[in-house]
Amino acid sequence: MVFAITGDRLTMKTTKHLTLQIFGLSALVVCAFAGYAMPKVEQPQLQTLAIKTSVMDNNNYEAQAETKMYPAPNENMVQHILTLPKLNDESQYLIEIQIGQNKLVDCNKVRLMGEIHTLSLDGWGYPYYQVDSMIQAPSTKMMCTEAKTAQFISLNDTITQEYDSRLAKVFYLPKEAQLRYRIWRAASEFKFSGQ
Repeated sequence: MVFAITGDRLTMKTTKHLTLQIFGLSALVVCAFAGYAMPKVEQPQLQTLAIKTSVMDNNNYEAQAETKMYPAPNENMVQHILTLPKLNDESQYLIEIQIGQNKLVDCNKVRLMGEIHTLSLDGWGYPYYQVDSMIQAPSTKMMCTEAKTAQFISLNDTITQEYDSRLAKVFYLPKEAQLRYRIWRAASEFKFSGQ
């Protein structure tokens, strides 16, 4: 039994009834604020952006017009080039880039170690990125009962930068490395705190 004070009256309620009231109230509060926390944003145009990608090693390297000033890839390295299409208001977009590998993994935590170097193109000042090596870091050693699944394991560093179609994004990675990217778009206008 639980005693509750309502106005100037003292009433008795069963614990089950009170628990249902509290649960119902918390569910109502969560539902009321869910729209503010995670607004649904329809962005089908982000899935259809025609981002031109090029992957070349030292055997099949061909200088492209927009990136001919960058050096050819060294042996055991691969040059990845992302050429972004022009958008109307590019200040509303970001590009996120992850470097890693697809691996078959079990329930253990697997990580890769490596460093992403930001370099500057001599005489031009254009940035490009290079990863000299990637190795698998020590993982946990739990006993896993589920089958292994394919997952993308990324380096700890993620490159997030403003969308800029004027300059291609150039990366030099080890042959076993993979690059993946996604485009982000602002879903709302800026709000001021305290207002």
